[in-house]
Amino acid sequence: MRLSIIESVGLHYCCHGNTVMRADGPGMNVHYKSIANFSTVSIFLLQGFAEVWELRVLLSIVFLLIYLATLLGNFIIITVTTIDQNLHTPMYFFLRNLSILDMCYISVTVPNACINSLTSNRTISVAGCAMQVFFVFFCASVELMFLTIMAQDRYVAICQPLHYTVIMNHQFCVHTTMASLFSGVIFTAVQTGNTFWLSFCRSNVVSKFFCDIPSLLKLSCSDTFSSELLLLLSAVGFVGGCFIFIVLSYARIFLTVLKFPVKEERGGKAFSTCVPHFLVVSVFLGSGLVVYLRPSGSTEVIQDVILSVFYTIVPPFLNPIIYSLRNKQIKKAVRKVLLRINIIAFHSNVNSKSLTV
Repeated sequence: MRLSIIESVGLHYCCHGNTVMRADGPGMNVHYKSIANFSTVSIFLLQGFAEVWELRVLLSIVFLLIYLATLLGNFIIITVTTIDQNLHTPMYFFLRNLSILDMCYISVTVPNACINSLTSNRTISVAGCAMQVFFVFFCASVELMFLTIMAQDRYVAICQPLHYTVIMNHQFCVHTTMASLFSGVIFTAVQTGNTFWLSFCRSNVVSKFFCDIPSLLKLSCSDTFSSELLLLLSAVGFVGGCFIFIVLSYARIFLTVLKFPVKEERGGKAFSTCVPHFLVVSVFLGSGLVVYLRPSGSTEVIQDVILSVFYTIVPPFLNPIIYSLRNKQIKKAVRKVLLRINIIAFHSNVNSKSLTV
């Protein structure tokens, strides 16, 4: 029979057939329980950025700087799209929502991972792990739905401009946003509940710097076929459906743009807004699908960490950079806001000096 030994924070576990033995230490009593009603793992150990302390500190600082830059960039987009009345359109409504979501998305994983690496404390409770899985999956699924709606917005704006205000009205924007959030909660709750219904006794070492479903399925001593099937069907149905819709939207957009005269400004503007959006979608979906659809155990730990960075850190970091650098309206709005702040600061200084005199 297969015999496996598991060490978890001072406790030693031995799985023999369908029986789990627990020893509290050398020379102490051994306890046996059935795997069917037993979950040996009470905490998980997250993967660090690196084994070498100097490299771990360097990577923690780099990721922390990326995190702060992401917060700043998305906060700027939220501010200018809220203050500038010219940006109160459906496109920037969803861009603002996307920026808020990206701030939450990167905040779920990066701060905790940096603190864990710097303090060498890799532990996370089962409840904490479940919450992290829920919020990561929720943010990722809602972000995909937002990107899909933004593709629909660009399609209507370019291919059906005369019907844009009728189709993409304020009510449509609010309803699709609420539907995305509600669907994300239901979808994520099903996936998270289905994962943590399993028993974990093989190991408690997660192969990433945060908890996610594929990593946890590798640690389960239960039959994971139904969970893996549900994950696969979700990826094929939900992610595949959104991806096909986005590709078809952009295919129609590009075919329509090619019909414009070469010198027409509208065609260049369409490309300037659509190409960055498509780049964001490609990076986000490409890295995410590689992580969730690859065969179990087919990659090394370092590859898991790198792929995790590409679908949890890179998209929130790239969104404000791409949209601000490629979008003239955003850059113009940022300059207006900065000018307004400088004028307010100048008047406050003048008033304070006049009061002192």
